[in-house]
Amino acid sequence: MEGTLGQGHTLAIHDCGTVAYRDALDLQHDLVARRQRDEIPDTLLLLEHPPVITMGKSGVDDHVLASPEVLAAAGATVERIERGGEATYHGPGQLVGYPILDLRAHLRSLKRFVNLLEEVFVRYLDRQYGIVAGRDDEHRGVWVNDEKITAVGIAVQRRVTFHGFAFNVNTDLSHFDWIIPCGITDRGQTSLERLTGARQDMTTVKDGVSRTFAELFGYRWEGIVPGIPGR
Repeated sequence: MEGTLGQGHTLAIHDCGTVAYRDALDLQHDLVARRQRDEIPDTLLLLEHPPVITMGKSGVDDHVLASPEVLAAAGATVERIERGGEATYHGPGQLVGYPILDLRAHLRSLKRFVNLLEEVFVRYLDRQYGIVAGRDDEHRGVWVNDEKITAVGIAVQRRVTFHGFAFNVNTDLSHFDWIIPCGITDRGQTSLERLTGARQDMTTVKDGVSRTFAELFGYRWEGIVPGIPGR
């Protein structure tokens, strides 16, 4: 189910380190505008966030279970954003990826784009760890049995994508108790660390995930550039 979006072109992949959520959102908006003007190539941002709860267009205040005092003590913020979906959590140990891709030329179906994005983690987990992951008929994302390991939420402006995925690598899963994740009350969360029984090297994970992303979307992989684009 490989895509043809990249058609062998290079994907600019940037390891941005740890970035505050609002700063990363501003960066995405800037890159989306630049991609719409064809000033930059298709781009994938890889990063981690300090603790933050994000509320998509369907987000409900009652789905934030933690008190303001608990969130403040953990240094966590709440952000309302333009992606689809409900409440989700981002924090240290979670690999977040923001694909800034132009869908206009080749991959015109947003549904296919999301399916390929989920397939990145299905394939990566199987190849690298022998972990069987899959999709759920009712809920987006990537699941291992009844536990979500990767959340997916996408927004599109003039056919350029932003927002993206959140892959639980070494994530503190207790922080998901702060919310009703994506409005789902009967499923759990898991991480690569929990499934393997060992803390994972994030640099290695970034390398493997970005290679799999490039393969599935049809790009050449030419490595990861450290730092935020344009800085």
